[in-house]
Amino acid sequence: MFEDVKMPEGMSPEALEHLMYPKNYGKLDDVSGIGVALDEKTKEYVIFYTLLDGDIVKDVKFATNGCQDTVVIGSMFTEMIKNNDIEYAQKAVQKMHEKLGKLSAQQQVCADIVFSAFMASLKNFENRENGADEELHLVKMKDSCEVVEETKDEENE
Repeated sequence: MFEDVKMPEGMSPEALEHLMYPKNYGKLDDVSGIGVALDEKTKEYVIFYTLLDGDIVKDVKFATNGCQDTVVIGSMFTEMIKNNDIEYAQKAVQKMHEKLGKLSAQQQVCADIVFSAFMASLKNFENRENGADEELHLVKMKDSCEVVEETKDEENE
């Protein structure tokens, strides 16, 4: 589809496809678990809606107010785990790291916020199964995706 498009440096055709046409973006009703990962510093968040059928991730959607990296990673990750079992989905976090290759510190936080929201949705499911009256499970991110500008002195070192 993007054969004749000059790719931005470091971007794969698959990543461009997910950027232009994100998969599984939006809200999913009647879910097994809802997880939210929040960057308190920037207020960026990812909401993960997970529908389980036994131990199979039957359906999954995500929403974010984050950057394009977050959207691409969310789209790629949801496609990877959909219709697979929970064990595969948990291992898919590492597979996504391998697929994405070398990420900047900011992109790494974008990936982590997506993966953390997914894991929070599984925790929400577990909590509900154990009788908790929990609408969603919130994880506050340790690292922020806020870009720290380099000063002139740092650039010249």
